[in-house]
Amino acid sequence: MFLTISTTGTPERPATDLGFLLHKHPDRAQAFSTSYGPAHVLYPEASAERCTAALLLEVDTVALVRRGKGKGRGGAPDAALAQYVNDRPYAASSLLAVALSSVFSSAMKGVCNARPTLVEQARPLRIEVPALPARGGPELVRRLFEPLGWEVTAEPVVLDTEFPQWGDSRYVRLVLESSRLTLAEALRHLYVLLPVLDDTKHYWVSSDEVDKLLRAGEGWLPDHPEQKLITSRYLSRRWSLTRQAMERLELVRLAEADDTEVEEIDNAVEAESETEEKPTPLAVQRRDAIITALKESGAARVLDLGCGQGQLVQALLKDVRFTEIVGVDVSVRALRIAARRLKLDRMGERQASRVQLYQGSLAYTDKRLGGYDAAVLSEVIEHLDLPRLPALEYTVFGAARPRTVLVTTPNVEYNVRWETLPAGHVRHGDHRFEWTREEFRAWAGAVAERYRYGVGFVPVGPDDPEVGPPTQMAVFSMGNVNDKEAKAA
Repeated sequence: MFLTISTTGTPERPATDLGFLLHKHPDRAQAFSTSYGPAHVLYPEASAERCTAALLLEVDTVALVRRGKGKGRGGAPDAALAQYVNDRPYAASSLLAVALSSVFSSAMKGVCNARPTLVEQARPLRIEVPALPARGGPELVRRLFEPLGWEVTAEPVVLDTEFPQWGDSRYVRLVLESSRLTLAEALRHLYVLLPVLDDTKHYWVSSDEVDKLLRAGEGWLPDHPEQKLITSRYLSRRWSLTRQAMERLELVRLAEADDTEVEEIDNAVEAESETEEKPTPLAVQRRDAIITALKESGAARVLDLGCGQGQLVQALLKDVRFTEIVGVDVSVRALRIAARRLKLDRMGERQASRVQLYQGSLAYTDKRLGGYDAAVLSEVIEHLDLPRLPALEYTVFGAARPRTVLVTTPNVEYNVRWETLPAGHVRHGDHRFEWTREEFRAWAGAVAERYRYGVGFVPVGPDDPEVGPPTQMAVFSMGNVNDKEAKAA
């Protein structure tokens, strides 16, 4: 099993920087022990102009069978011979992906202590895999790699050169070229997509594979056009794991899309204003409405569920009455941006004690979310498929059970007031639905009754007499239901 990574350079930016990024010296051939056989790293060429690193994995198929790791398609009882005679020593597969993550673990994580500035630099890269199983053919190879910024060459390998009439095999010679990606991004692409193309995992796929997929897919998998196929194949078509991964990826898209949606809406609102006074952006009006409702509830300890990049958390920190603020999001990337926005690394001890950021999915119960005064779901629910809503409802209203819950969502009736929004379109491509005021009230009323909350409704933004406000907010509280209904009226 063989793979090469090449780059070019100049005297000012030598190609041998590849050695620093891979943490493997170009002047030495090195060997590493893996679960499937020895892995070797060597450099066929290493100069300032061009540098190539090669990874060679020697797979011992007999040892795999003896250790019980040779199971898979070749491990079927009626095909015992295939456990010993197969393509594993030669064709790239999940075994090579595991070797990549083991031998180049620091490079895959984007860690380079010797030259930290190199990590974030895109560089010319050429990756070649001489034999890659491609279940789906060269076309699928292109569909998987081209959206990630690669120029793809996928040449089919003929079954037998002596008998060309037999046609092509399921293998391709793969060459990937790009000057827009970092080495860490390239390695993560390979780690996920090599076993996807082979469509086989040569080891037991357990629940921790979901975490591995999301870590390696951070920044590219949530928006990949073949996300469903990648997820299913990577997790060996295990439906329970695939569903779990898809739900978490859906919430990642939610977090990353929310800020874009807010900007588009804000720009539309500002463009339509013909007054000289600059209008208050809808995003600011939404945050102000949320903070006002939180103050009225008397909440001190607040959850921001689906906190995205931390705008609401930042606003809450400015008011000392909120003694503990927790932001929760499924996207590690969004939480990193939130940490930078909040300047957590430079925050004073007293201020830092008031805020925490957690990574977590709202589709699953989490003991960390219990015991808070209030929870906010700002522009969250519309990013979920309707069948997923009951899981979120139980997580928030059934398990966490804060005294107050605030939910904001677009009012689809107001969309006609924006000429820039085509008729029949939702405000953002990631929205699974947008509700009318009646639909939102029906949903909120059913949730309140099911989990024994009272609920009232607050308009956010200009309350148009015909179509209502651009944003609608439900205020759930563990109080007297009749009082809340009277207030809503």
